[in-house]
Amino acid sequence: MGLRCALVVVVLSLVAASAQVMVPGPTHDDKAIMNATPASKDRSPGTPDGEPASVAGALVSDPLLVAMQEELKREQEKLVLPGMQRPYFMEYRLEDIATYDAVANYGALTTESENHQRVVRVEVRIGNFTSDSSSARGEGSLALAPDDDDAAALKFALWSATDEAYKNALRAYATKQATLKQFQSAPTANDFTPAKAVVLLEPKVVLAVDREEWKRRLVEASGMYASAPEAKSFADAVQYSSASLSGIAVNRYMVNTEGTVLRHGYEGYSDTISIGGQAADGMELGRSNGSTAVTADKLESAESLRKRTLVNLLSFNELRNAPIVDPEDYHGPVLFSGDAAADVFNKLFVPNIEADRPDTGTTARTQGAYQSSYKSPVLPPFLSVVDDPTLRSFEGHTLLGSYSVDDEGVRVEPVTVVEHGKLVNYLLGREPVKDFPESNGHGRAALGQAAHSHAGVLEVKVAEPISGEAMKAKLLALAKEQGRDVYEVETLGGELMPRLLYRVSPDGKRTLVRGATFDELDQRAIRSGIVAAGGKPYVAQSLAPLPESTIAPELLFGDITVKRASEEQQKVPYYSPPGAGN
Repeated sequence: MGLRCALVVVVLSLVAASAQVMVPGPTHDDKAIMNATPASKDRSPGTPDGEPASVAGALVSDPLLVAMQEELKREQEKLVLPGMQRPYFMEYRLEDIATYDAVANYGALTTESENHQRVVRVEVRIGNFTSDSSSARGEGSLALAPDDDDAAALKFALWSATDEAYKNALRAYATKQATLKQFQSAPTANDFTPAKAVVLLEPKVVLAVDREEWKRRLVEASGMYASAPEAKSFADAVQYSSASLSGIAVNRYMVNTEGTVLRHGYEGYSDTISIGGQAADGMELGRSNGSTAVTADKLESAESLRKRTLVNLLSFNELRNAPIVDPEDYHGPVLFSGDAAADVFNKLFVPNIEADRPDTGTTARTQGAYQSSYKSPVLPPFLSVVDDPTLRSFEGHTLLGSYSVDDEGVRVEPVTVVEHGKLVNYLLGREPVKDFPESNGHGRAALGQAAHSHAGVLEVKVAEPISGEAMKAKLLALAKEQGRDVYEVETLGGELMPRLLYRVSPDGKRTLVRGATFDELDQRAIRSGIVAAGGKPYVAQSLAPLPESTIAPELLFGDITVKRASEEQQKVPYYSPPGAGN
């Protein structure tokens, strides 16, 4: 039991860190996919359920899928305790996870690790589609799977996890039924929705990265604070300089009692350069960014990494010498770059359109800020939002969040979430919510976790976009009209804190400032505070907890509060670090 309880932590520790950058990458279109159908005249001769011969052959030749199907069939026949209910649904999922990480600090390699692990997750549901044993947090049992293709060992792991999942489901079902009797209001939706069986077999992905070359790049980049002539004058102010590379390749195998058979996966890579230190007054400052791609060869080149590192060093030094934002709170126009706008949508918008089951006993439609916003304005009327994981690329950039079938075995489809500002849909997996009884292919699972609704490729569309130059002109026009300075933000950090924030005067002069925070940047602000959108769309890519792409335009807010942060300043070091500058 202790091992299984720790598995989630083990699995999640293998996930590569997320990053945001505009980069291309390849797609995997050479796959076999079909809907499994009942017997009909369209069935291909000599193969079960109309499967093409190539698909059937791949099933037979894949020892993991064969073992999973055989054990699932055996459990369907035997899994029942005397006087207890049989499961009405079972699912086996195996995740084959390979990761690589390398980190360099101060011009030397400090960490290199490579891991490979297989984990099985078993889901068992007791009851029926209307009311079952599931809960909002998900259900199931985890077990380690053999690293090789030993069918007997895999079946044993599945049997053990199934036994535990079944007993847990029986207890959960009894507890849940007793709890439901305490409430007068019936649940607003069923617990689960049926799905057509799907067979999808994609080529297996492989972790492929030139380790020696990347270690050389990381060592060089992390030491540029001391070696680059442009940085020598402030090298002793750099308190950390780190460069890292993370790669992950996940192959997922899934079978369920509805006949779905999946083998799909993803790979992704990200490199990051992080540089930081303190200003003379003790304020902690840093610059951290990088690139993300589907394959390692599509990450930024060695030369691009050097340029990015130098830009980070110079902007860090500029921040050190920048004035602190005015002590008096500012209320007025702020222009957000596409990079910053993508962060705003990912923080304030995306989690609220991913429909989650409401709390037991409530009449709410879902969880989050938009639980009662269906058919109501959530954005200005000139903005619409579509989540389309079938979109493989955008303006030449391969999208990490694209997929064909979700992790619950449902074909994905484009979903218009917001139309002319109004919320018209939610992203859904197989757990329905009020007014939305079926999945739209957005049931996605983080490693070792149950599937939940999750975005894939989210695009914010502008009805009549204007150019980036026109966006800046609008900002300057507002500055002149109001007779004061305004603000422009290029990048944000955690909790939507501005990292590169510029004060813009009516004559167009830009001054970098530090120590600022935004106030009242919330759902109300994106509903009624955006006055213009346009510029070149920015593609934000992230790998963790799931591959996801967000395409966002620049946004001009009419009234955002900018104020001085209240963080306590830390003491600066008493003397310079060794080496650089001494």
